[in-house]
Amino acid sequence: MVTVTCSIELQELKTSGLGCRTMAAPSDENKRSPLRAWVRALERTAPIGREPTLTLPVLIGRLAERCGDAPALVSPGATLSYRGLAAAMNRYAHWGLARGLTSDDSVCLAMSNCPEYLAIWLGLSGLGVTVGLINTHLRGDLLAHSINVVAPRCVIADATLASAVLAVRTALPRDLECWVSRPARASGQDPPDLIGLPRLDLAAASFAETPPAAAQFRAPTLADRALCIYTSGTSGRPKAANVSHYRIMQWSHWFAGLMDVQPEDRMYDCLPLYHSVGGVVATGATLVGGGAVVLRERFSARHFWQDIVAERCTLFQYIGELCRYLVNDAAQAEESRHRLRLACGNGLRREVWLEFQRRFRIPQILEYYAATEGNFSLYNCEGQPGAIGRIPPFLPQRTQVALVRLDPTTAEPSRDASGRCIRCVPGESGEALGEIRPSSEASRFEGYTDGEGSRRKVLHDVFAPADAWYRSGDLMRQDPQGFFYFVDRLGDTFRWKGENVSTVEVEDILARCPGVSDAAVYGVSVPATEGRVGMAALVIDAAFSLSDLCRTMVQALPSYARPGFVRIVPAIERTGTFRLRKQELAREGYDPAHVSDALYVLDPTANAYVPLDAPIYRQLQAAEWRL
Repeated sequence: MVTVTCSIELQELKTSGLGCRTMAAPSDENKRSPLRAWVRALERTAPIGREPTLTLPVLIGRLAERCGDAPALVSPGATLSYRGLAAAMNRYAHWGLARGLTSDDSVCLAMSNCPEYLAIWLGLSGLGVTVGLINTHLRGDLLAHSINVVAPRCVIADATLASAVLAVRTALPRDLECWVSRPARASGQDPPDLIGLPRLDLAAASFAETPPAAAQFRAPTLADRALCIYTSGTSGRPKAANVSHYRIMQWSHWFAGLMDVQPEDRMYDCLPLYHSVGGVVATGATLVGGGAVVLRERFSARHFWQDIVAERCTLFQYIGELCRYLVNDAAQAEESRHRLRLACGNGLRREVWLEFQRRFRIPQILEYYAATEGNFSLYNCEGQPGAIGRIPPFLPQRTQVALVRLDPTTAEPSRDASGRCIRCVPGESGEALGEIRPSSEASRFEGYTDGEGSRRKVLHDVFAPADAWYRSGDLMRQDPQGFFYFVDRLGDTFRWKGENVSTVEVEDILARCPGVSDAAVYGVSVPATEGRVGMAALVIDAAFSLSDLCRTMVQALPSYARPGFVRIVPAIERTGTFRLRKQELAREGYDPAHVSDALYVLDPTANAYVPLDAPIYRQLQAAEWRL
């Protein structure tokens, strides 16, 4: 069905005359034509489904035969060619078979960015094993929860994360195996608490580099689950989103087409490999195009342009906050010597977009909107600053997206007298919905491991009896030209430092802090930053201390989830259904001239909360105080 649909779309595009004009000349400008990008994406995804067992691990094996010793994954510590990547995948697959892993099993992977990360999950998912990609920032209860929700047979972690896993061992199943992927130091010596744990790198080294025999396992199909990638969703603890082999192939080939990835391309990827953006889009799209992925453990504004120039990168996968950091950073000689031809990502606001593209001479920016668990995506192939994408007029049947009005009191979709949702008019903000069509593999909602969480994301009887639509939880607006613009997130999440933060998670942690009797967490805007930083309104008693609060935050939450502001309030108002009333608190913000309650701000240099007075507030407004 997918292949037939794509073929029809291609034929309609070409016979319309629109596609023909874009195919005529091979100039650089012509290659950047939006219509040509859509054609490439459709052409690359059209064959998906012809071979039900042609998954990304199988494709990497075929690419190894064609690309051989060409670099596939490049990092400061190691480089894997296509042949080397396939060999490593095969070793891990043999290891998995020797451990008795089957398609009924799952494994959790908790590692920082490195070539072996890809080799491990590709090798195991090629057996049909589901691999859960653990957020490396998690510690304590949140880490234990993320492991438990996928019920793994074993956890594979690098030395740093293995110590964190051992710290929550009592909260995990007793028979869960824990493997260390590699030594902690160049000397090969692990910390004392890891001595005695089995080493995956040593165990896998003894296995063959050739693919396992087909008779040894049941090859997964495109419909089977390959990964669990974690997302905050709209409330509660991290949810494990199901990601099928089909979606991995679709994401990889679609973006390879939009970016026109060629073997000479080199993608700079400093985003976490546990994210769908850094771990699947950036890597998969580059690999299926025969290019090389240049991996870095983390983003560094100081070293970014040096890396880009030294590694001869032509592509860069971003999130908007990284672009803002670069724009705000001091000028460097290398920033005008690069070979970047395209930057691809999401969250790039208009004011940053314009300066980022101008100052750094970026020929093309491909902004898009997508969610790991979502059933639709939007693409801005036209380079419209600030827009997250549009649905081209020649592809209306491929993606059905609707913006619907929300009840301001309940935040639920408003319905008319007949019980149907009300579409927004151009310029009006509403929640984005994606139609779930049983006949379309591309529009499926694969959901989470949590069944109830999955059910809450599907809305029924939206525009017709018994129809079903995926709820994105995101507010958008659409202009008269059809471009979509991101407005905000709904529910109990906000985005900060490129991560979705669940306010419910943070409130749960705050409730355990001595002296905190009630807490409300919400996001507030800070000048010259992307997204919203967390702010906590606390009701406290005599046992409370700011040092205890800070200690609890550091121990239990990743840095991006720790509140940047604290407000001490006498009480927190609730609705009739006991939901916290946060909207008014968020509107009041953190200006000490207008808020009479005690206010504190996080001083990252001292790792402590300090009183928020007028001078510090002025520094925040002038972007001189960094959170």
